Amino acid sequence: MSGLNRQTAIDHLSAIDGVTIVETWGETSFFYNPGHRFKRGAYFATIKDVDSENDKASNLSREGVWRLNMGICKQTYRNLFGPPPPRPAKGHVIDGPWDLTALDTLTPHPIYGWMNWVAILNPSIASWASCQPLIVDAAARAKQVFERRLLK
Repeated sequence: MSGLNRQTAIDHLSAIDGVTIVETWGETSFFYNPGHRFKRGAYFATIKDVDSENDKASNLSREGVWRLNMGICKQTYRNLFGPPPPRPAKGHVIDGPWDLTALDTLTPHPIYGWMNWVAILNPSIASWASCQPLIVDAAARAKQVFERRLLK
């Protein structure tokens, strides 16, 4: 299975209009924030390649393993997985039938699945192509959040 290069994913997400990139918390975070109106803007995707104290479910300590995370709209999430799982207790992961360590498999995010976030470890070229509508969805959701914040 031919996998997508992590840097290619970063380059693609970085090219989305209005995106601000922040390297923090052991991940590359992508915010919709045209004109840098806010400190960070509205989160829509991250790329994570290291385990952290509160997020070890994907076993990112494996050599070359990275995870693309996307915050999609509620309806898109429901179409993929049904209702989101309950919020996990601090230090725990979502409860469900998903193998959160499986490569090239779209799952709810191990921690933030309850917030309509999804994740995929080392997507293949084919899976990356199927993630494109999800990336568009996540960016559109972030744009709506950003625009609501402007009205406050």
